[in-house]
Amino acid sequence: MKTKSIEERLTRIEDKLAIKALVDTFSNLADTKEIDQQVMLFTEDGEVVSVSDGNRTVLKGRAQLKAAFEGFLANFQTVYHQNGQQTIEELTETSAKATSYCRVILVGNQEGTTTKTTLYTIYNDVYEKQNGKWLIKNRTSNFVRREVEVEH
Repeated sequence: MKTKSIEERLTRIEDKLAIKALVDTFSNLADTKEIDQQVMLFTEDGEVVSVSDGNRTVLKGRAQLKAAFEGFLANFQTVYHQNGQQTIEELTETSAKATSYCRVILVGNQEGTTTKTTLYTIYNDVYEKQNGKWLIKNRTSNFVRREVEVEH
């Protein structure tokens, strides 16, 4: 087995850190509802597949992503992502695949009642490195559990 050079090992570590930062930045921008910046974290033809209760929704391209993200987040006054573990399964010089876990907390008002919705989410992502920058090429968002609390 060929031993990797220090430079190759360092590049691999830098790429893993950049991918983690990409996922965290996505969440931070969702929390502050900075959707214009958030969609720029995707490739131009980026795709998001949302899976919830057996239903699948597919969004393609930054324009569809922006419209959907804005429409969804407009329903909530507070948006809070808590990112957990991330496992990078594949990593080359220009592509990667990873699984990330996230708990999303959404606080909104529905018909005069404040609700807190917690989504337990597993992201299965494909990343592409373009011009030295990692971007999300494809994200499958598996919403594995939803809890809704009503404020009394």
